[in-house]
Amino acid sequence: MTQLPEKPPSNWTKHLTGGQVNYVADAQFAKDVAEYNRRYLFWDELKYRVPDADQRKMAWAVMKLYRSMRQEHVPCPPLKLTYSIIPEIVKSLHAIDSYLTGHIRIHNKTIRLEQSWIINSFMEEAIASSILEGAATTRKAAKEMLRKGRKPKNSSEQMVVNNYEAMNYILEHKDDPLTPALILEIHRLVTKGTIDRDSVGQFRTNNDIVVANPVTGVVFHTPPEYQEIEHSIAELCNFTNRVEQDSGKGNADYIHPAIKGIILHFLIGYIHPFNDGNGRTARSLFYWYVLSRGYWLFEYMPISRIILRSKKKYSLAYLYTEYDEMDLTYFILYNLSCVDEAKKDLLKYLEEKQTEQNTTKAIIKKIRDINQREGDILRYMMEHSDDYFTIREIMQTYDTVYETARTDLLHLADLGYLIKEKRGREFIFIFNEKSDLWKQNSTIKATNKPRSGREDS
Repeated sequence: MTQLPEKPPSNWTKHLTGGQVNYVADAQFAKDVAEYNRRYLFWDELKYRVPDADQRKMAWAVMKLYRSMRQEHVPCPPLKLTYSIIPEIVKSLHAIDSYLTGHIRIHNKTIRLEQSWIINSFMEEAIASSILEGAATTRKAAKEMLRKGRKPKNSSEQMVVNNYEAMNYILEHKDDPLTPALILEIHRLVTKGTIDRDSVGQFRTNNDIVVANPVTGVVFHTPPEYQEIEHSIAELCNFTNRVEQDSGKGNADYIHPAIKGIILHFLIGYIHPFNDGNGRTARSLFYWYVLSRGYWLFEYMPISRIILRSKKKYSLAYLYTEYDEMDLTYFILYNLSCVDEAKKDLLKYLEEKQTEQNTTKAIIKKIRDINQREGDILRYMMEHSDDYFTIREIMQTYDTVYETARTDLLHLADLGYLIKEKRGREFIFIFNEKSDLWKQNSTIKATNKPRSGREDS
């Protein structure tokens, strides 16, 4: 993004009377305003829809009036944050509640979700989140580094490794309350070895930080004073840990977990408590929160991959909120759209995995002397018969200890399905294309481009 959107008029109430008259007298005006609000358009997005400046101001005034009547207030001082529960948000929240807490079914069959798929998802999230923050690496190279357990060669690769470790850390600590110490630890994990050592896991101690375009210098956001950080973070933790109580007149304070996670994401970005690594920390904390609230299928959804496809919209969602009296609806809508896209990607991915599971079952049926994991390893190595695999890679991919991965590979080699070779100090394993399994499954081709767009772990 090279230029800033136009800020809405601060004195919108000045045009309210004229707007209300138009709303009553002009059916087309009323219809247009209703549509603009349904889509929750920002002021800058009205320019080409309402060319006349006075008409545009009147339309905006009526839009703001109706928005203010349905706004919810976020109890997180000192910021005065609001958001509106519009039909599009209700629809997205229903989909999240329906799909992301229970069982996934495809073609009327419940999918058996595997640990290796979580590992793959965490790798994808780590890579995309790093590239979002400027890591100079390719998805393929970064994925191979993580899979093979290779040490990072530069700060970009270190960023990927850091983000991957942070994803595993938040999964382990999803039942912990949010504290400043937890936030600092996540920041330490995502930034170690990539920024100045004195800034790792530490709140900033100056006001030299702004969010700006590195090429043009255009400033998008000036964070609050550094003296306010500790208080703001304490309030953020109180807000996050607060359990909403039913007042007896309906749960007026209730905030849906997905929305609360998105608000947490926004607040870290807005407060900008660190010299660097704020975005990575914010996205990690979103995952931490939704996982802590039981939305466990987020483990399989690398949302930063979706954000990477729409970086400009991501930036605009922040700016629209800040420019329009801290109305979070823009940021919530954008993030829910990313969750929806990630859910669609997940369903495509799981469809492919369902086919793979059927292939694994066929392999196990033929080779009775192997277990489920060995069947998965054999199926995967057959699909990638032009590649080699190490014990550590299998250990990483299938989340096993070294000895288990070694035993699996040696067993498959003893059966004649893998070839074991010594390369340097370690053994490598290659699928044996002369085995009877290859002959009977010649339709399985090596591929690195699944339909869902995900590389397998």
